[in-house]
Amino acid sequence: MKEFVRVLKFVFFSISAGLIEMGSFALLTENTNLDYWPRYLIALVLSVLWNFTLNRKFTFQSSNNVPKAMFKVFIYYLIFTPLSTLLGDYLTSIGWNDYLVTGINMLLNLVTEFLYQRYYVFRDSIDTKVVKI
Repeated sequence: MKEFVRVLKFVFFSISAGLIEMGSFALLTENTNLDYWPRYLIALVLSVLWNFTLNRKFTFQSSNNVPKAMFKVFIYYLIFTPLSTLLGDYLTSIGWNDYLVTGINMLLNLVTEFLYQRYYVFRDSIDTKVVKI
């Protein structure tokens, strides 16, 4: 049951990060002439910072060293970001809708990042921090 609650928390915080990502992506789409990839990249960075902070504190309740944990997440995004950016840029160049492509990237990110954080970043430090509400 505890893992189910952890997954629900991760999904909830990821949805909030998704709103930040989609909102900033929409603002950039509607108000700039930037290509797909910089709009996506800026929106992704904003959502990652939000998501990491909330999930570290509330979902995984980790007392892990923040710079070390953030570096591990940075490694994940060194792989995920270029792949999702190239995929998105390619799909939009062949006519796929920008928002649909961004949504697909967000779903891929949700699943792979949860697994990565749960089983690598916070594996040994889950539930080591007392959370005061």
